[in-house]
Parts: sequence; structure tokens; C-alpha cells
Amino acid sequence: MLTQSEIKTYLHRLGVSDIESPTKDYLFALHQAHVDRISWQTLDIYAGKPVSIDTQEAIQLMLGGRSGYCFHLNGAFSTLLQSLGYKISMHRAGVQPLGQEPRINSFHLGLTVDLATDPQEEDRWIIDVGLGDMPYEPIPWLYGRYDQAPFTYTVMESGVVPHGWRLEHDKLGPYVGVDYAPEVVSTIDVFKPQHAHYSLSPDSPWMNIFLLRQRHATGGNELRGCVWHQRELDQIRKTELTTQSQWLEVLGDVFGEHLVAYSSHERDALWQRIHAEHEVWKRQREERV
Repeated sequence: MLTQSEIKTYLHRLGVSDIESPTKDYLFALHQAHVDRISWQTLDIYAGKPVSIDTQEAIQLMLGGRSGYCFHLNGAFSTLLQSLGYKISMHRAGVQPLGQEPRINSFHLGLTVDLATDPQEEDRWIIDVGLGDMPYEPIPWLYGRYDQAPFTYTVMESGVVPHGWRLEHDKLGPYVGVDYAPEVVSTIDVFKPQHAHYSLSPDSPWMNIFLLRQRHATGGNELRGCVWHQRELDQIRKTELTTQSQWLEVLGDVFGEHLVAYSSHERDALWQRIHAEHEVWKRQREERV
């Protein structure tokens, strides 16, 4: 649980001024603010500086102006919500990449919140601030289609595990969907082997990809290397970032990532690596044409 001081610092990061009772409206406001202000990123893994997913370390990322990926983001957010009085459950989950089969492999931390005030009732919602191209606000734990411009999400029964559920992404999304196991997980430690793979294994998909994603009410942003994708409803604008100052400005102003844990030398080295890889990618693309 967070202290009152930590709660206030976390809320300040989200641009939320007051501590309120754990209502549906407040949950929506917190979720929207989190995906808007704190980006999903692979940069720490790419830079060789992975951060532990221990709850306190994940919280310190949020309090200290940093970001993270699913285990950090959902882990910290679930602790904030618990500290505010919400009933949170953690679940093993798995993201289905394009062209691959559904799975529940614990490479994603899923969350649900029960807003029911009567112990005999249930009012469950799927929350997720750690999917990168994530829902903008909570989604009811009820089978059906839910529009959150520019995307439509579908909640359905999972075909991977009995009594599980599936959040299927819009066809515009970068992955197919996410499957969730019904059992409640009591500790973040369950996901540590997967985090070790993501952050240390040469087979990790994130070791050599510099990627940040951020969501807002009508679209989102993605920074992949030196290319900034801006989505606004059904329109996408691509911008090549050609200078380090321009790149740092987009990182900070758009994604809220000011690289506060990186020295000036480390920032320079990070940009030089990314820019060199970008130039190689451009040459290869020109040669294919």
C-alpha cells in the first residue's frame, strides 16, 4: 500500500488534484490520465538498464517521472488503486502477436477491478494501462463490443483456458488480442521469470527495439527509433526525427519520458545508436526499392 505522500505524488504525476472515494467515475479519470501521461516503453531494456518489477521499484518509476512496460505500469497502477480503496485482482495473461496463436504465457499482467458495493453482487471491469496501444478507459467485464475511438475492442470467452476471457483488439491495432486466466494471482513474483526473459534474454523481442507508445482520447502516439507515428482517429502522420534535440523534445513533451535516469553521456550514446540503426534501415529500404 502507498503512503498518503506517495498517493499524492502519484496523482500529481497524473494531473489529478484530489483523492476521492473509489467510484466508477474516479476510476475512469485515473485510467485515462495514466495512459495519457505515462507511456509504455522498451527503452530501458533496449539501453541495457532494465528495472526490477518489484512493486516498490515500479512505484518509484511512476513517482520519479519515469515510465515502464506492462509489469511496471499495471503493477504500480494496481497498487495505487488498492491504496485508494478499490478491489483489484491480478491475472496471468498473454498477448497474441499478429500472425501467431492466442496464448496465456504470463508475459502480460492483467487486471480487473470489482466496483460492486454489495458482497453478493459483481461489477467487474477490465483495466490496463500497460498494453502500449492500450484501451483509453476501463472496459466492462461483459462479452460485447466497445468503441473507444479510433479503436473497437471486443470482450469474449477465451479459447485458451476454461472460464478465461479475451480482449480482442481492433484490426488497426499492432497485436490481435489478449487472453486472461480466471485465477487471481496474489503477487507480482509470478511474472519475474517472464520479466527476466524480456529484459535479459537475447531472444527477447524488446532487446533491439526502441519503442514507446502513448494513448489519448482520440488516438495515440508511437515512437519507434527515429520515426514518430501520430494517430488521430483514422489518420496517421509519420515524422522522421533527424536531430537529437528534436528526438529528446518528442520523448519529453509527447511521451512524458525525460530520461531523468540517464546521464548526458548515456543520452548521447542512446541517440547515436538509434540514429545509426535508423540510417541502416533507410539504406536497406532504398535498396529493396
